[in-house]
Amino acid sequence: MPPENGKGPVKLSLPLQYQQDLFSELRSEDELVLLARGLGLLRVLTNLLHSYDAAGNSLVVVVGADDRENGWIGEALAEHAAVSRSPMARGLHQVNTDLMSVGTREKMYAQGGIFSITSRILVVDLLSKLLNPEIITGLVVLHSERIVATSIEAFIIRIYRQLNKVGFLKAFSDNPEPFTTGFAPLATMMRNLFLRKPSLWPRFHVTVAESLEGRKKAEVVELEVPMTDSMRDIQNAILECVEVSIGELKKADTGLELDDWALDSALHKSFDIIIRRQLDPMWHRVSYRTRQIVSDLTVLRGILHALLTYDAVSFNKYLDTILAAHQPPPGSNRQNQSPWLFLDAANTIFGTAKRRVYTGNANEVSGASEDLPNSLRPVLEEQPKWALLAEILDEIERDTYFNPTVRDSSNGTLLIMCSDQGTCSQLREYLQHMYVRPPRLDDSEESEDEGSELKPSAVFMMRRKLRNYLKWKKDFARVSASLFDENQKVLNGFNDQRGVSGNRGKGPPNKRRRVRGGSSAAGGGRPVDGSLQATTDKESQVASLLAEIQPTEADSLQKEEIAVDSLDNMEDYFELYEMQDLVVVHPYDGDMDEHVLEEVRPRYVIMYEPDAAFIRRIEVYRSSHDDRNVRVYFMYYAGSVEEQRYLSAVRKEKDAFTRLIKEKGQMAVTLTLDGKGPDDPQEQFLRTVNTRIAGGGRLAATAEPPRVVVDVREFRSSLPSLLHGRSMVVVPCMLTVGDYVLSPQICIERKSVRDLISSFKNGRLFNQAETMLQHYKSPMLLIEFDQNKSFTLDPFADHTSIVKSATNPSDLQSKLVLLTLAFPRLKVIWSSSPYQTAEIFDELKKQQEEPDPIQAVQVGLGVGEDPAEQSFNQTPQDMLRCVPGVTPKNMARLTLELGDLVDVSNLTEAELDGFIGREAGRQVHRFFNRSVLEE
Repeated sequence: MPPENGKGPVKLSLPLQYQQDLFSELRSEDELVLLARGLGLLRVLTNLLHSYDAAGNSLVVVVGADDRENGWIGEALAEHAAVSRSPMARGLHQVNTDLMSVGTREKMYAQGGIFSITSRILVVDLLSKLLNPEIITGLVVLHSERIVATSIEAFIIRIYRQLNKVGFLKAFSDNPEPFTTGFAPLATMMRNLFLRKPSLWPRFHVTVAESLEGRKKAEVVELEVPMTDSMRDIQNAILECVEVSIGELKKADTGLELDDWALDSALHKSFDIIIRRQLDPMWHRVSYRTRQIVSDLTVLRGILHALLTYDAVSFNKYLDTILAAHQPPPGSNRQNQSPWLFLDAANTIFGTAKRRVYTGNANEVSGASEDLPNSLRPVLEEQPKWALLAEILDEIERDTYFNPTVRDSSNGTLLIMCSDQGTCSQLREYLQHMYVRPPRLDDSEESEDEGSELKPSAVFMMRRKLRNYLKWKKDFARVSASLFDENQKVLNGFNDQRGVSGNRGKGPPNKRRRVRGGSSAAGGGRPVDGSLQATTDKESQVASLLAEIQPTEADSLQKEEIAVDSLDNMEDYFELYEMQDLVVVHPYDGDMDEHVLEEVRPRYVIMYEPDAAFIRRIEVYRSSHDDRNVRVYFMYYAGSVEEQRYLSAVRKEKDAFTRLIKEKGQMAVTLTLDGKGPDDPQEQFLRTVNTRIAGGGRLAATAEPPRVVVDVREFRSSLPSLLHGRSMVVVPCMLTVGDYVLSPQICIERKSVRDLISSFKNGRLFNQAETMLQHYKSPMLLIEFDQNKSFTLDPFADHTSIVKSATNPSDLQSKLVLLTLAFPRLKVIWSSSPYQTAEIFDELKKQQEEPDPIQAVQVGLGVGEDPAEQSFNQTPQDMLRCVPGVTPKNMARLTLELGDLVDVSNLTEAELDGFIGREAGRQVHRFFNRSVLEE
């Protein structure tokens, strides 16, 4: 019965003891919670938020949640409010877009509730006092492992703690590994989060172990699948290539600590990223060969993953794209292939992969091949897990038939979990066609099999894949020539340094489906230089192979894949299945897997690939529901990289928690957690005294700290946070001219190297420089580099590119020279990092007056224009800026006097003439009224 005040009891959904203990800790004190993956972090979080939401008089801000987590939290809060019947609960409010106006946000903040706000909007609202930090009940930070001293989340926490000493602060993470790198990493992270107490909850925690092992456990069947001999040979050859590549890196004089670079480390998914991060500061001095080896490690790790997940045909196709990307096109005299392609192990990889698909005398010398035109025959080796999966399904079917009545609340659904969507599609296709057989050519074999049971097989699926592969291979020669050049650009260019390590290691994207072929030589050996060459099959052999695997009557009877279905007459073609008849194939999806288990309620779970976090989710699911029986089939390849990677991930997490427990016991407690320096007025006065009186200066003292006006779009960078950390007042405004205004005379346009290049390409920088010169006495262009990367524009190691760039008029340095010649008053400032930029700003502000934010906002606006009207949606502005004839001057009038892009596109040429002039109006009208079908 509810109490007299009308507030009902708050009902929580925390069935396990460790969840209840953690909730009690969080309600009583501020702390950083580090929970092992799979133990239900979001469940604890949503119950905590509901306890504040049900009170009805709180304003809690959630920082760092992505869209899926926002969806989870919103649904969970709505369910809790319905179960608890809390009249004061309001649920989750998402503030994640610039389209939400300032007035709307202000009204929402005044009403209170639970808010999930993107970091960039939140920091601007806090600095502008649209959201007063003093009225915030508490701050909840997710993914705290991503927070570093320069991150925008750390900036938010600092502002919050400076002005709010009583509100709570909770931080969460389920990824302990980042907390163990560097010197005193846990203490550093606690300092960034302004917290004192870490709370560690590994899987081996006593309460967690008792909660998951004390009740009835799930029935687990561990299945060790042996790899085929060819798969084992390919894996050993790939590992040999990885070992040789690491050895080559150690030989290169990179000046890095390489003792922990071992083969076991190379199996971890972030190995190549770690190497690249270590080499980034000296990337301009790294030789081309070293860059290539770093890229090769990513490629080799991707091949290892593809070996165990792709079918034989897709894997061979993937290797063809790899070879084309790392091999000069036919007729080229360039000899800069990847070093691992010169190894005998590389020949083993490509040769064995091809023999898994088809075999014969395809690589014989010319004379022998002509005598055997029909020597190719399909092999189509199946993945060993497929047959085992069919056996498990058969066993489950028999178990369901002979034991139909199980007294529990499970649905009887079968859930198959895979690593990604590609594997899900592969398994769905296999399950759909595993009992389909092409007609036998030999009648005697057919008669022998009439009495026997039809066994599952992937012959039908593999024959179709082979047909598609052979058709694809005919066309790949036309596009393979440019693939090698693209790969070289990635290795040479330093403008997009993350491109080398970011795109490989995954499945081959569609645009990479280009393979070298069409070589005039059919020899399968190595040329004089010892490099690996792509082998080609004679057309007669390929034709005979295609004839053997031509579509049959069984193919025509199979239904086609439907990409778009209008759902017309759906009652005639669709029906609802019973849950016990369903087979759900689903990829691992982090915390979202808990939703899958709760909604599907499976009786049987097949883990097609190992995943430690999902195993714990099943433990939590089974321990939370006594009335649901679960049988888990756990499959993995014996002696494979898959098994080693799984064991390595479990060991790394355990070691990380062990180190954190040790550091927690020795960690010094930080007492200055209010986000503010000394409060002595004399200290504050001395910091603001300007003693630089040389050169005619004057001694000046002011009680106000220095002020910087910052464009709101600049809060994506770390510079505003660093300026705030140097006791400067950061005033966020929507600036029309410049990014930073330091004084009434000094305006600065900040450009990262990537932004500088794009600004030169579209000409935006020249317009920005021109407007700064019109309104400010001292305009400046700040070129800021990343502190973790090289402070240079030149790849010094590649001398050929320097010579080539010196004669290239589109070179970056040449454009900078042209910019300074066009605007002599424009000063260029070079900064190696945001830290140095903050120091430069500090020096520039000395002996200068403080800027007026209102005046800075009005600069660049027309007469009578309201600064508030400048808060336009940026996406249509960017689109309008790209229209021919639109300049920064006439674009302001278009955006002020017209509602949207539709109005601009519907104007006649005469109407546009009145707005922006005859020539510009003609160009805009022609652009919007030009037919897309014209040549």
